[in-house]
Amino acid sequence: MTGQLYGYARVSTNDQDLSIQEAALKAAGCTIIRAEKKSGTATGGRDELRTLLDFARKGDTVLVTRIDRLARSIADLAAIVKELESRGVALKATEQPIDTSSAAGRAFLQMLGVFAEFETAIRKERQLEGIAKAKAEGIYKGRKPSIDTERVRALAASGMGASKIARTMRIGRASVYRVIQRT
Repeated sequence: MTGQLYGYARVSTNDQDLSIQEAALKAAGCTIIRAEKKSGTATGGRDELRTLLDFARKGDTVLVTRIDRLARSIADLAAIVKELESRGVALKATEQPIDTSSAAGRAFLQMLGVFAEFETAIRKERQLEGIAKAKAEGIYKGRKPSIDTERVRALAASGMGASKIARTMRIGRASVYRVIQRT
């Protein structure tokens, strides 16, 4: 490694802790660590990742603890790796044998990416199955309605127009029309 070693840490929610990842990255030699609390399902809106990708130069290495900290889908992972490789920047992980500066490391990265995406798909399937089962048993009712449909109907019955109902109730006009259409 001839350039800088930059760390990237990410957790999905504000109540999760970044300290374990940051400590591992410091122990691996990172002096600059970009960290954020954002979902990994998309790269959009992840400002610290974007800053890191924009800043890294030829010969530098980006270090993560695991690739799922970087991306949750094959497409996002491939795009990030392609961007790094086009700049001559290597990607490594502390907990996985990933090093895009070697053929074996790139192959392992691709295999892990496939398994990570598969795991996400399986988790989503299980969640949908659980919701379907709960609905069938009458346990799952869905989200509570955010619009008082009875009040919308009463205001409409009194002759008030959709725009005025929407302003009065501070809801969208399209929502008013949907409620009125259902009656």
